[in-house]
Amino acid sequence: MDKKLNRRRTLTATVLILVCLCAYAVRLVKVQIIDAEKYSSQRNSVSVSRTVVTAARGEILDRNGNALIYNRQGNSIVFNFAKFPSYRDQQARNTLIYSLIHAFDAAQEEWTDYLPLEFDESGAVIFSSEREADIKYLKSKDMLGLNDYATAQNCFDALVERYALEEYSAQDARDIASVCYNMKRLVFSSSSPYVFAKDVSQRLVSVVKENADTYPGVDVEIVSYREYSDGTLAEHILGMTGAINAEEYEAKKLQLDEQLKDTTLSEDAVKSLKTNAYTLNDTIGKSGLELALEQQLRGQNGIKATAVDSLKNISQSYEVLPVQGNTVVTTIHSGLQAECARLLEKSLEELKLNHKLDSAGAAVVIDVNTGEILACVSVPGYDISTYSENYTALAADTSAPLWNRALMSAYAPGSTIKPAMGIAGLETGVITADEKIFCNSSYNCRGATFKCLDSHGNLNVSSAITKSCNVFFYETGTRLGITQMNKYCSMFGLGSKTGVELPETEGILAGEAYRASVGGVWNLGDTVQAAIGQSDNLFSPMQLACYASMLATGGTRYQPHFVKSVIASDTSEVIYETPVTVASQSVFAPQNLAAVRKGMYDLASTGSCAYAFKNCVVDAAIKTGTSQVVHIVNGERITGNNGFIISYAPFNNPQIAVAVAAENVERGSGIAAIASGIYDYYFTQVTDYEKITQGGTLLF
Repeated sequence: MDKKLNRRRTLTATVLILVCLCAYAVRLVKVQIIDAEKYSSQRNSVSVSRTVVTAARGEILDRNGNALIYNRQGNSIVFNFAKFPSYRDQQARNTLIYSLIHAFDAAQEEWTDYLPLEFDESGAVIFSSEREADIKYLKSKDMLGLNDYATAQNCFDALVERYALEEYSAQDARDIASVCYNMKRLVFSSSSPYVFAKDVSQRLVSVVKENADTYPGVDVEIVSYREYSDGTLAEHILGMTGAINAEEYEAKKLQLDEQLKDTTLSEDAVKSLKTNAYTLNDTIGKSGLELALEQQLRGQNGIKATAVDSLKNISQSYEVLPVQGNTVVTTIHSGLQAECARLLEKSLEELKLNHKLDSAGAAVVIDVNTGEILACVSVPGYDISTYSENYTALAADTSAPLWNRALMSAYAPGSTIKPAMGIAGLETGVITADEKIFCNSSYNCRGATFKCLDSHGNLNVSSAITKSCNVFFYETGTRLGITQMNKYCSMFGLGSKTGVELPETEGILAGEAYRASVGGVWNLGDTVQAAIGQSDNLFSPMQLACYASMLATGGTRYQPHFVKSVIASDTSEVIYETPVTVASQSVFAPQNLAAVRKGMYDLASTGSCAYAFKNCVVDAAIKTGTSQVVHIVNGERITGNNGFIISYAPFNNPQIAVAVAAENVERGSGIAAIASGIYDYYFTQVTDYEKITQGGTLLF
């Protein structure tokens, strides 16, 4: 009985073992053979995320290829979503961020702090000044969901609660919250890494790398940063970049949405548009050529794929390589630009009339045969490379160093308008080149008396320009009338935008139309004053330079421009080259031009400006001007003078024209030395004067 039972049990066990072995064998076949591909795939499975790699901006060069703005490599500290503590583990995030912030503070380096909350002297939480848009977002339903009337303390308390910061000090809680707030604002994700700090020192980079276990998901990225060969050279023209703001981002987003509505776009085109879409992490041109040529300078973004396998191994590769932005070649000559700034600053200091008023001015040099702007200076200026650190002081400076006076300021031009009045009078026949008008220092117009600075006696148009006789031009203006005067001023481009690539003022052309637009009435006495550059006339230094160039060419005014060409970053092709374009063409009788030009030549050679041009390397033509300006300083009414010059050289074969505006100087003739100095530099350092003037004789 026992033997039978044992055999039965043995048989049962054997059968069970065989069944198990068979089942295992079947399973093994299924796994190893039938489902081999499936399990192999699972074993080697990877998750892939894609991030956009921002392309380096293009460089900006002067006309000779010298770098004005270029790129240098630097380090950014970024949070990698794949390895960074999850939002579900807020305490781990807080610990990491707290440690990182204190490492930066200890090294006295900055991290991205965008939270519009701060503490006053008493320790109370307040909103940061001039951050209305950011404060609105902080309270919005997308962030804290608070009422519009919520206080700074309400916002702070909500942040502390949201990010579990109760155990931290107020300052530490505020700083950690700033990082968490900005991560949410910028939509931190696998496709959008968060930039914690920019341009970090190598010493701090080493700290981060050496403590990788303390800082999981904190990576170092090598990126491009804007650098300036000289931050004080052509700063108003070059402009600057900065972090994109909410308004700029929305505008770019709307622009993209419109582009994506085009149903004819290819799949690749749509992908490219999306890859190059602006994000809230982006840098964008804010002013000057950096803004005007944003699309050329920005470049084409790349795409980087990050793969993480089941063992948490990470590998990265580029699916699309980023392409640096195009190189912009300007018309500016670096040496001439620097010399113009030096000469202007020197003259403003030497000729300062009233120490209660700021000294300021502008100078423009233009190639009369192409319209290329060789130099464009606004004084006082600033250093672009330290703009961010010094912004508060720059913005508060009463001399307005951030203001581009060459393009954005409009001045009553004074007697610089007289050559245009001379051309107008001669061309219309209301005066002739030989006619003489008597000046006894005053001019009567319907009972009103208008003064001249001297009793000049009998003068023709040439000598009236040389001596800057007001009476001669009072009479010329009366004969012309304001309509004819403005017709010729418009020919010279006065009172109109020049069309340069940068923002500029339109200025004002005095007359019935403008006076009516401000609710006034135009009288004959206004015409008399307008004829000598007073009344409502306001022109920019750039307009005066174009006007001078048209006198130089005899009637052709070329379109002024700052951009010479745009070339691919690898120099493989010329993307764009600015053509020489005629902006205005007027045919003036040669004898009329000769009469006006003689007056300008005599002013430089034998007149009141002869002292400045005595040793000049070229013969030049010049006209000066002075206008009186009333300023209110701390409630006090102070009268000052602005001085102006328009000029061109060489006289017989004009190459360049110069316009200068100087605030708070005694008279326009005092700044004539600026033009002379510019010619000395240009015709000895930039070009060969001997080749230009070979065989020339003075012509009137």
